[in-house]
Parts: sequence; structure tokens; C-alpha cells
Amino acid sequence: MIIREHYLKQIRPFYDSDLVKIITGIRRCGKSVILEQVQDELKATGSNCLFLDFDLKPVRNMIPDADALIEYVNENLGEEKLYLFLDEIQNVTDWNEACRTLRLYNCSVFVSGSNSKLLSREFIKELSGRYISFRIRPFVYKESLEYAEQRGKPYSVADYLVWGGFPASLSIDEIDARKRYLNDLNDTIVYNDMENRYKIRKREEFERIVDFILTSNARIFSAKSIADYMKGRSVSVSVPTVIKYLGYLKEAYVITDVALYSPKAKSKLNYYYKLYDEDVSMNSIRVIGTRYDLTHNLENIVLNELLFMGYEVAVYDNKGREIDFRAEKDGKVFLVQVAYSVAEEKTYGREFAAFANLDNTVKKILITNDDIDYTTSTVYHYKLKDFLMMDEL
Repeated sequence: MIIREHYLKQIRPFYDSDLVKIITGIRRCGKSVILEQVQDELKATGSNCLFLDFDLKPVRNMIPDADALIEYVNENLGEEKLYLFLDEIQNVTDWNEACRTLRLYNCSVFVSGSNSKLLSREFIKELSGRYISFRIRPFVYKESLEYAEQRGKPYSVADYLVWGGFPASLSIDEIDARKRYLNDLNDTIVYNDMENRYKIRKREEFERIVDFILTSNARIFSAKSIADYMKGRSVSVSVPTVIKYLGYLKEAYVITDVALYSPKAKSKLNYYYKLYDEDVSMNSIRVIGTRYDLTHNLENIVLNELLFMGYEVAVYDNKGREIDFRAEKDGKVFLVQVAYSVAEEKTYGREFAAFANLDNTVKKILITNDDIDYTTSTVYHYKLKDFLMMDEL
């Protein structure tokens, strides 16, 4: 497995902090590996470490709640500082109470979990000022390529557009086997975990709505339009129910929503969103045959790469013309338009027109899968294969 230095360098300054280090992200994105890599670094310096994986039933049975966890750690405390790693901590009842107590011991506490409720209001209240969080994502292309090269196997940009970056899927070379793994992972995340966690009774309704949402990535969010679409397919669902289901998907890190940035208000508008999948494979496994949605998947992976680079991202409204992304970091703003190709004149005209009447104080970027350079005097064209290897815009 590759060393995920992008995340480790963010966590390292807090190794000895009394803040609870919370590692979050979708299932199987590599959170446990990050914890293990942090532990390996600390062990290499002779530090005292204790790792508990609460995805394992024997561990859950032995330590079901906060009291049991505190007692178990007490039994393992010595004179030296203990570096405590609690993997999938949401499986421990009242885990936040345990963390609030353990951070006062001679401990440095690291926790991971697959549910953004780790950072919900009640836990923020309990750990207010006492935690620092780190969001982990599936591999971006640079990481996917490094892992593939480590294995001595190819992984092209075209592969990434379809199969995304869940680490374990990249270790499976046979396509049907990879699909089976991703389908099983989808069933675990979307159906087993979420249906049980949220006690969903109308499971068929929920699953059909989720399938529609995950195959509609990089599109405008409207709870009403989703409800109307499902009604046309004999699934009667209310707008509040759709909004609730979208909330569940966001809490489990299955989707990301991107708000509209208004130049007039100079802020995000909370009534307008586009939805994106955490990993494009969640779209691809729902496609019949090989007619993969490369156009929307390309926009989706550009978003994922921008978030990985650390940009704050919004959709930009240029007087009624939508620009896919306004990306901002360290006071620098970029406007980014995404298309699969602008080889055809009509598409070329449409995509460049999105930048019409904008001044040149902001860098304007077009990202496509074309090999020809379409850079103009005012718009920079980035080839997708080059953009995916960048660290900054």
C-alpha cells in the first residue's frame, strides 16, 4: 500500500496534542490504513501504541461501550504516553464520552469512523474545542497511479474515469471481479449500513431513489424534481423524504453537494446545489453494459481532485451562464469549466461562452479529455491527463 503523505503531513503536527484526532470518510477509502501508517511512524520512534478495530466483532463484544473502553485503556496505561487508535469508533456506545475522558489521561487519541455524525452537533458539543478532524477520500488519480505502479500494473485515465479510486478495487485486475467487489461495497455502504443505521422501512423505495441519485452525478439538485421523476416510475415519495434521504447519503460520505456562488452576494446560495458521487465507480456499477457516463464522471473527478488539492469549491453563475467550479484557496480564485471534449464546433462555442464578459483578474481554465491544446488568449486549456498530475491549479 502506498504511503498517503498528503494526509499524514496534515496529521503529524498533532501526534502529541491532547486534541482528539478524528479521521473520517466513506467506508473502504483507506482510513484504517492511515491510522496504521500513523502508528507505524510512532512505533518507529519507540512510542507505546494500542490499536483497537471496532469493525471486528470480538473487539465490539469485549468493549461495547464507553465504560468498557475506559476500563480497558486504564489496564494498558503505563508511565509512558500511550498513543491510542480507535478504528470505526462509531460502533462503541457513547464513544464521545470515552474520548472526552481518555484525552485527559496520558494518551494521544486517534479515532476513525465512516459516519459524519462523528462531527454532528451533539458530538461537537461534547468535544467542543477538544478535537481536530481530517477527511479522507478514495484515491485521486496520482495515488491510483502510484499504487498501480507499485503493483506493476497499468491504470489509465480511462480506467479512472470508470472505476474511480477505492483502494481495494485497484488490486483486482479482472473487470467482472472488480465489479463484484464494488457492488458488494455498495451494498454494504448504501444498503446494509444506511438502512440499518437510519431504520429505513421502505427499503425498495430508498434503494431506487439512491440508484437514481448516484447515476445523476454532476447535475443540479432539486428534491422536487427527484420526487417527480420517481412518481413517473410508480414510486410515490414526498419532497421531505427525498431531502431526508439526501441527508443520509451526505452523512455517510456517499455524495457531496456543491452550492452556487453568487457574484452579486459574494457568497454561496444555499437553495442551489449540484450533487457529486464520492467515487465515480458508484455511478459506473449502475450502468447496464459498458455505456459508462464518462461526461459526468469527468466533471465528478475534477471536483474530487480540486477538493483533494484543498480548494473551496462552488458552482459559479456568470449572468445566467453556469461555470462548473469556482475554486478558491489562499486568496486565489480560479474559474474552471469542464467538458469531455470541445473538438466539435458547437461544444467548443458553448464551453468557451461560459466565460463571456469576465475580466482577466481571475484565471479561467477549461479542462477536457482532448489531446489538442485549445488555450486562447484569455482561457487556459488543461488536458485532463495533465490536470490529474497537478498539485495546484
